[in-house]
Amino acid sequence: MAENVLLMEDVTMQFGGVVAVDNLSLEVNEGEIVALIGPNGAGKTTAFNCITNVYEPTNGRISLNGECIAENHPQGKMKALYKGENSGKYQRIVRHTPDQITKRGIARTFQNIRLFSALTVFENVLIAKHMRARHNVFTATFRLNAKEERRMREEAAALLEEQGLLHLKDSIASSLPYGLQRRLEIARALATGPSLLLLDEPAAGMNPQETQELTDFIKQIRDSYKLTIFMIEHHMDLVMQISDRIYVLDFGKMIAHGNPSVVQHNQRVIDAYLGVADDVAD
Repeated sequence: MAENVLLMEDVTMQFGGVVAVDNLSLEVNEGEIVALIGPNGAGKTTAFNCITNVYEPTNGRISLNGECIAENHPQGKMKALYKGENSGKYQRIVRHTPDQITKRGIARTFQNIRLFSALTVFENVLIAKHMRARHNVFTATFRLNAKEERRMREEAAALLEEQGLLHLKDSIASSLPYGLQRRLEIARALATGPSLLLLDEPAAGMNPQETQELTDFIKQIRDSYKLTIFMIEHHMDLVMQISDRIYVLDFGKMIAHGNPSVVQHNQRVIDAYLGVADDVAD
């Protein structure tokens, strides 16, 4: 049986009187590519923001690799928990910040590409490598971290070579074509050493050829880096081709889930999002 990597249990995110995510429960298992789809405003990106602790869920529990990373209940403040090394019991600690979530193994890209646009391709990836650096102000000041810095630079170059971007390492990130900027953003996420990769509309703005190249790229990095991938996407050809399972949101509520064949023929999904069944089949 596949190991649970991500588990969301009864997660709700409310902004005043607006419920953006409503009692959402889902799971993403090790090695899977799972898609979260639905109309604009359905709550998909809000769900991602809850997973990465950009937002504090109003209610519910989120676990990563069996450990609770966020939990909240109606009459309590946000609590982040972790399993004690010796006690075997959950202990309360301060809520994890987004950078701490990254260190725990979750990396993310965004619908609108968020590269360091004025930096080079190489610098974008090297910065991500620093997420797991062990040096501090003292060692950096006195150049005691030279060995580690050299290792990170070598690893950044190797990652760029694997992703076919090494020949562009000195190019300014903003000068790259759109498809390569997206690939660089994913490469930067890989540089943090994740076990779970969240992709927020990776094919947004791409033409059909770029979308197909991205489809192949996602499969390749899943296998090469032994990743679990959870993605939001509107390109149904990509979703249906690449996903092991699909969850569908509408107005914050899950209306369907299952494999691509089951989802694309679900009448509620057709009515809310996909359109007529003949169009889906085409």
